[in-house]
Amino acid sequence: MPSETPPPPEAPAPPATVDAIVRVRGLRAAYGDVTILEDVSFDVKRGEVFVILGGSGCGKSTLLKHLIGLIEPAAGTIELDGTDLTASTPAERRELLRRFGVLFQSGALFSGMTLEQNVALPLQEFTPLPREAISRLAQLKLSLVDLDGYEAYRPDEISGGMQKRAGVARALALDPPIVFFDEPSAGLDPISAAELDQLILDLRDSLGTTMVIVTHELASIYAVADRCIVLDKARQTIVAEGHPATLRDESDDPYVRSFFNREPALAGRGGR
Repeated sequence: MPSETPPPPEAPAPPATVDAIVRVRGLRAAYGDVTILEDVSFDVKRGEVFVILGGSGCGKSTLLKHLIGLIEPAAGTIELDGTDLTASTPAERRELLRRFGVLFQSGALFSGMTLEQNVALPLQEFTPLPREAISRLAQLKLSLVDLDGYEAYRPDEISGGMQKRAGVARALALDPPIVFFDEPSAGLDPISAAELDQLILDLRDSLGTTMVIVTHELASIYAVADRCIVLDKARQTIVAEGHPATLRDESDDPYVRSFFNREPALAGRGGR
């Protein structure tokens, strides 16, 4: 009796593609009956620096607040690192909070605490680590942002740029795969802003962290963005997506071109 023919070997799996760590679909943002954004959909790829930009009043900060769970969407879904934020239970949402960091525009450091104590807060809240281990980790995070030796300083004893870097250290305390930034360069002089831009790139490269940044600072956008979306107040949605230099040079949308080229006649459409 002839022997059975062995099955052919399995074909090798296709190479892995870069997956989306943030998925937004059909988002509607509204305050009561007033719609701010409508039908917003985009992905953020794992490990990229993704920028949300547009003129004043276009809904950048509103969108960010939706992404970090501070505001519930009127419609649509938001998925962060595989978890649907809009459908999560309170327990799931608490767990999700451990998986992203946030740098608020002001830095949001507690003025009565040292930098080490500020960075230690998330570790105290979300881990069972002993005090000594938390202290060592907080010092390590401060060293990542070039604040070695400033652990005992309070926020009002250091410069604005150093405060922003301390805020970054706190956002990184739990080793999140995503960090959200709200206008990180706001209030900084050009040198401090450039140093913060370089820090963002260095941390992305060394840690593999995905960075989602809300800003309107063109210098920072060109310096750090792998990709961006442009929001328009008049149309209440995304009007362009891509690399900022490509959008500047090749977009066929008048508002997008005016924004990137600082042409006030059209750039003003997105203002208040």
